[in-house]
Amino acid sequence: MSISLLDNFLASPDMIKVFDDTTIVQAMFRFEEALSHAQAAEGIIPHAAARAIASVCNAQLYDIPTIVNTGRRAGSLAIPLVKELTKTVALYDQECAAHVHWGSTSQDVIDTAMVLVTKDALKLIDRDLEALTSHLLTLAQNHLATPVLARTLMQPAQVTSFGFKLVNWAAPLVRARIQLRATAQRALQLQLGGAIGTLSVLGDKGSAVAKHMAAALGLKQADAAWHTQRDEWIRLGMEVAVLTGSLGKIATDLSLMAQGEIAELAEPSGNGRGGSTAMPHKRNPVSSMIALAGSLRTPHRAAALLSSMEQQHERGLGNWQAELAEWPALFLSAHGALSALNDAFSALQVDTQRMRSNIDALHGLVFAEAASIYLASAIGRPNAHRLLEQLTVQTISSQSNLRDELVVAIQADKTLSTTIDIRYLKTLFDAVAATAPAHRLAAEQLQQLRQTAATCNMSGID
Repeated sequence: MSISLLDNFLASPDMIKVFDDTTIVQAMFRFEEALSHAQAAEGIIPHAAARAIASVCNAQLYDIPTIVNTGRRAGSLAIPLVKELTKTVALYDQECAAHVHWGSTSQDVIDTAMVLVTKDALKLIDRDLEALTSHLLTLAQNHLATPVLARTLMQPAQVTSFGFKLVNWAAPLVRARIQLRATAQRALQLQLGGAIGTLSVLGDKGSAVAKHMAAALGLKQADAAWHTQRDEWIRLGMEVAVLTGSLGKIATDLSLMAQGEIAELAEPSGNGRGGSTAMPHKRNPVSSMIALAGSLRTPHRAAALLSSMEQQHERGLGNWQAELAEWPALFLSAHGALSALNDAFSALQVDTQRMRSNIDALHGLVFAEAASIYLASAIGRPNAHRLLEQLTVQTISSQSNLRDELVVAIQADKTLSTTIDIRYLKTLFDAVAATAPAHRLAAEQLQQLRQTAATCNMSGID
């Protein structure tokens, strides 16, 4: 698979290699080799023919660009591949060449090849999900009590724990690993149906041949050909798309927290990373940029895959081919985003002092709700809310501190001065103390996530 320079910029070298033209063609040859051996085991073709076919099922022996170009004219990559395989076998034994691709069809070869390379793609994603999750959970453990602003509707809301924020980033990734594995277990299956999905040429030995092939290729044996039953396969693609959306959410938050005016986080720098051709002071969040670009493209890939499900009768025209073209691009975006975020979080710079400064710069306003709830016990919620609204406006106008304004208001009010504990009220404006609810929840969830992640780490994609 050749991709453009700008696509290459957003993808990882490892995933590009998985969907490389040579890799896909070799996966198709693996299908043909497994098919010949399975048929020989069932007495359908001679063992000598199987050995002859298998001996030349090596992509390095063939002119792959020519096969790709010829496939475009033929309407299927499998047609020129099978022709070239047959021709090559015939160089050694004409009789054996007659048994190439016996009883199968083009879609069997291509679908199974895509399943094989997708299995490798999922292993890459699972490996790097493990790494990114580990980075996030370790950071979360270290920052359970670190105060940071929570922001809603892009505005400062209250004080939370940075550890809580990190746990919220990690949780969807842990769930993604579980969902991807479960979906892959169903979707990574052999495709073998012959011309119309009935394996008619193989007679009553079709199921036995499929069993041999599935075992040889390390795939699940399907209940029947899924030529136009794309539900499990597309569902796997949707899980990859959802994962990429979760990565985009992390990249969005990271990029916002890395803005110069906020400066709570910073991606690694040095060696020209994140520089500018015009502005020497710039430190661009390039990992976030790559992850965001990948996540922005993913919904269109997912939509195209869903649209391709409406395949006609027993073999799709146009829609199956569209699916094949979109499939690698989805994985390239997903793993590009994942790799980029691993680069960022492997050496993420966390400025806890700046986090605290950003809280202090809001003059206590982010503690207004906690103060209002406490005052409500004395004067009722509507009155408490009204008082805090007035004091908030006053604080902003005078650039004072809400805590000080509130203390003055309480001391001037006979009812409040006798019922409100000023010393306790002041603790409600303590940033570290304000992290307590988030700290508690994050610690509980962190333990669960670690256990789930450890269980995932003990096994891999089968």
